[in-house]
Amino acid sequence: MRPRTLDEVIGQRHLLGPGTPLRRLVESEAPMSLFLWGPPGTGKTTLAYVVSNVTKRRFVEVSAVSAGVKDVRAAIDNARRELGMSGRQTVLFVDEVHRFNKAQQDALLPAVENRWVTFIGATTENPFFSVISPLLSRSLLLTLESLSEDDIRAVLERAVSDPRGLGGRATLAPQALEHLVRLAGGDARRSLTYLEAAALLADDITIEVVEKAVDKAAVRYDRQGDQHYDVISAFIKSMRGSDADAALHYLARMIEAGEDPRFIARRIVIFASEDVGMADPTCLQTAVAAAQAVQLIGLPEGQITLAHAVIHCAMAPKSNAVVKAIGAAVGDVRRGLIGQVPGHLRDAHYPGAAKLGHGDGYKYPHDFDHGLVRQEYAPEQVRDRRYYEPTRHGAEAPVADRWAKIRDFLRGS
Repeated sequence: MRPRTLDEVIGQRHLLGPGTPLRRLVESEAPMSLFLWGPPGTGKTTLAYVVSNVTKRRFVEVSAVSAGVKDVRAAIDNARRELGMSGRQTVLFVDEVHRFNKAQQDALLPAVENRWVTFIGATTENPFFSVISPLLSRSLLLTLESLSEDDIRAVLERAVSDPRGLGGRATLAPQALEHLVRLAGGDARRSLTYLEAAALLADDITIEVVEKAVDKAAVRYDRQGDQHYDVISAFIKSMRGSDADAALHYLARMIEAGEDPRFIARRIVIFASEDVGMADPTCLQTAVAAAQAVQLIGLPEGQITLAHAVIHCAMAPKSNAVVKAIGAAVGDVRRGLIGQVPGHLRDAHYPGAAKLGHGDGYKYPHDFDHGLVRQEYAPEQVRDRRYYEPTRHGAEAPVADRWAKIRDFLRGS
């Protein structure tokens, strides 16, 4: 099912449009050096094959896992010989190029520099850390993206009907198709492997056939339906109830069903302030760090970071005093309890502010014992309103003691 032309390639639209470097490489005869960087199963090897087939160039593949400097030099020598004798160019494709050491990468430099070959290197690792600078600076870096669910769906549907695939000999039930899409995780190769395994068991491929072939149960979970809202609700309520085991179950359920990990991370961040708050201020730090880490590393490793944050949130002492405080303050503002900012608190930095009396009489707290000084801070309309009422849970207990003393002092009690 490997595509034979660029038009057959599914996904990577940002690399395949008119005027893109890849299109120019295919349409021109000039040799070029490329690095294709992206997750597994996104089409790196496919694009190298397509370039070779469409341009009628020799295709030579070298695996960085097993090849040494001798193999690289032999491939380059054969390419030079072919170019000299017949004028035919060679595509030298190096898979997993990040596994080459410095000496092996150095061996590629003359061929790239002198345009003896069209060099294409594929890597799943960041080439700025794994590829030597002279080689990288002489090559064009193209970044491939994980295939979308629609892309994987198109790959599978084509494989079912295409003569090179199942050729219509099997049918794929809609639920089975969606399960295969979720299992693929953006990896086209994996989706085809699972489809082939299922087709060996039955011509009528149902979700039960896929579960048996892949040995992985389908998670009944509709991201646009009731299951989505029910599971995320149970997830949050389990953390609120301090049941870390139940919360981890719902986390695993969402991850296995293909839920966007960024959505899960956002819910954890909200929970950290809404349900833990000042009872454990470090919980928000953990949640934010987890959200940033998931954005950086993605799945599957990101599930560890999410689990870390979930356990912290579930085991932390709970307080909703923060959410009640801001809710009460917003409620007063919406009811019109706004009032004028006291004159001594107004901005006194711009010209003419002093003539208006702005800042007049303001007492700088750092000039007083304990950094506290009694003066009016709130508008008159809400002077006696109490918004933040801390609990005695966890780290909020000493905060409650300190806040009670500060509030009494400021209000003149």
